[in-house]
Amino acid sequence: MTMTAGQSPPPAVRRWTVLTPLGWGTLAGSVVLYAAGFALGYPEPVVLATGALLALAAALAWTAPKPRLEVHREVTPVKVPRGDAAVAVLSVTNLGRRGLSGLRAQDRLGASQHTIDLPRLPANGVRTVSYPLPTDVRGVIPVGPLLLVRADPFGLTRRVRQYGSPATLLVRPRTVPLPVPASGKAHHLEGPTSDNAPSGTVTFHTLREYVVGDDLRHVHWRSSARTGTLMVRQLIDASLPTTTVVLDTRDLAEQAVDAAASVAVAAARAGFPVRVLTGDGPLPDAKPDADAILDRLALVQAGTAGVTEALRLARGGGALVLVTADPAEAGRVAGVRRRFDRVICIYVGTAPVAVPGVTVLPITSLDTLPLIWGTR
Repeated sequence: MTMTAGQSPPPAVRRWTVLTPLGWGTLAGSVVLYAAGFALGYPEPVVLATGALLALAAALAWTAPKPRLEVHREVTPVKVPRGDAAVAVLSVTNLGRRGLSGLRAQDRLGASQHTIDLPRLPANGVRTVSYPLPTDVRGVIPVGPLLLVRADPFGLTRRVRQYGSPATLLVRPRTVPLPVPASGKAHHLEGPTSDNAPSGTVTFHTLREYVVGDDLRHVHWRSSARTGTLMVRQLIDASLPTTTVVLDTRDLAEQAVDAAASVAVAAARAGFPVRVLTGDGPLPDAKPDADAILDRLALVQAGTAGVTEALRLARGGGALVLVTADPAEAGRVAGVRRRFDRVICIYVGTAPVAVPGVTVLPITSLDTLPLIWGTR
């Protein structure tokens, strides 16, 4: 089986031949008929038993030959927003000299199994089929292992071959386009005054000693001559407001994850710094870019911790966006509003919520968020 994106190197092909429940019943019935025929002295049960055993032998002979197949299954796309379409494309090539019939593909999709009856494969023929993958649940959806089953016309035996390793489909949160939330305060046009500001190419910040790897075009020769030490100009980019998104994972609703993803992705794609926190802490190993944020939010599960500790530990400045379905948690965000330039609460619910000094945006579905975002 050819490897595809999202798959591990395929193990050795496993194959086995088994009797179907009908085959086991035929075998058991033959034994009973033989015993009854000999015990009662009637030839008819023996003849019936012999016919059944011959049919069973013919079924085993049908499925015993090892077909030469090339199997390729591709999951596309390997990452998809919740609810969007994703498919598995299966291609089976018969490399043998004889045609094959009775082939059936069985592929496990998450907790369910999908079965497809393949048309007859002529010699050197190719059959390609596709089938939808489940995308209604956010998270990692295992696909496979893939089994090819060949059954005899009587349905007494089947030969099963396993190909490749399971693939994975990552179902991400849905997002809607949003503008970056305004911080509510003007920022210094000459950039931050902190030495921890990110390096850039726009604004002069300070002079410092040369280190290996610095661009020689930034050397300040007059200061270097005066101090006797090679000095370079440190350039930084102008200060950008940070967006901090806090997601309440208690009684987690998919709309809440989608809303948090929409806000964080909007900031990241606009080039603004963004942090995403839950009650259990920041997203593990999440880089401040849209793809990494979506990958991590796809794996977020319901938790037991509230957002009180996350709000207390969140660094101030910029905009704070709390996404919650709990009116009590929405009220707690008022205690930290002085540390941020602007505080927004996206409340997933219908109960009226009002928090002094906090912009509350009630939503019942993700599609309503762009309609009220930035209107209050």
